[in-house]
Amino acid sequence: MSHVIVVDLGYGDAGKGTVVDWLCSGSAPGGPVHTVVRFNGGAQAAHNVVTGDGRHHVFAQFGSGTLSAGVRTHLSRHVLVDPLALAAEAGHLEALGVAAALDRLTVDRRALLTTPYHRAANQARETARGTARHGSCGMGIGETVAYSLAHDADAPRAGDCACTRTLGRKLTTLRDRLVDELGPLEAPGVEACTAAFEAFGARVQMVDETYLPRLLRTHRAVFEGAQGVLLDEWRGFHPYTTWSTTTFANAEELLAEAGLAGGATRLGVLRTYATRHGPGPFVTEDPALTAALPDQHNTDGRWQGAFRVGHFDAVAARYALEACGGVDGLALTHLDAASARRDLQVCGAYEIGGQRVERIAPGGARDLDHQAELTRHLLGATPVNERVSGSWVDAVARALGVPVVLGSWRPTAAGKRLLDDSWCRREGSNLHALSSTGS
Repeated sequence: MSHVIVVDLGYGDAGKGTVVDWLCSGSAPGGPVHTVVRFNGGAQAAHNVVTGDGRHHVFAQFGSGTLSAGVRTHLSRHVLVDPLALAAEAGHLEALGVAAALDRLTVDRRALLTTPYHRAANQARETARGTARHGSCGMGIGETVAYSLAHDADAPRAGDCACTRTLGRKLTTLRDRLVDELGPLEAPGVEACTAAFEAFGARVQMVDETYLPRLLRTHRAVFEGAQGVLLDEWRGFHPYTTWSTTTFANAEELLAEAGLAGGATRLGVLRTYATRHGPGPFVTEDPALTAALPDQHNTDGRWQGAFRVGHFDAVAARYALEACGGVDGLALTHLDAASARRDLQVCGAYEIGGQRVERIAPGGARDLDHQAELTRHLLGATPVNERVSGSWVDAVARALGVPVVLGSWRPTAAGKRLLDDSWCRREGSNLHALSSTGS
């Protein structure tokens, strides 16, 4: 019963969903997975999973193991829950043959709710930024967090869906504050929104703070992160970041609350080439690769902006590893692209102001001034690229000093191969640690 935490070490879209699907498919070591625990982000996540029989689903709030029979999803208190988007996602899963997907879902009552008012306000602000857009997904994520920071007692939470009076009051207050600040918003009336959220509350199992610790002490879980470390609210390159902690921190906190601190394998995910959605620093970007490597599951978006492609960035990956406290192993995806294209390279250093830079240093805790300064330097950096001769797996492991334990050549679970059994041995030691804690 060893838990696994899956985190993207880039700007997102590295393949977290397909790795989680493999972990839950029965092909991975460690035994059956009971639950996928989401520990950050919200409905803006877009984790693509393709099955061997051709089914495709973009996982947003459900865990990416849901297409495996019996695997459940838990939305922890760190997740921003969008009931309307969740209902739509459940509908698509059921169309793919996942019967009663909502029956396999639990939601922490303390989780914040993302509402149509947050979404409308988000889109209004992003539109007002014009050419200075931050690259928002336009789904209200930042607004949800910002409102809770300013008005915590009035912020709608999942548990409020069980109380019409409280829910209606909070939604009315939220709408009125945003309208006073931004003007009329394109969003449904409070009565309709309240009714929809109440239906969600009646349909989904809401749980308290004792549920997840019990689950983690008795069942195996995979923790699925959203976005990437380079977009982290505190460690990303400000202001082109998300309003979410994308490192291992939230998952480790949830494990510690269960008495299982350090009781999980930390798995970092990277592509063999870099990608980024929307504006912000992207040192290794290569327009020729953007044209040559189209991604059918990631395209330009109205709010996010362009989908950009570049060479593998070992400098940024080293930064991500340092910023998140390191990993036990790496999952390297899109190895088929690296095999097919001889023009893909590895960036081992930057040139900034005439100097060669192989390491960029994280700042102190919550030091956004430092992160903004990093952004300024990165926007003026140029990559020092090298061609890969031989194995991409070996080249990445050497560049980062971390073993690549899982390789992915295709999006399906069958397209994955375990490359380093030291991960299995680590899982065995975690099993001993977990077993010794009892339940």
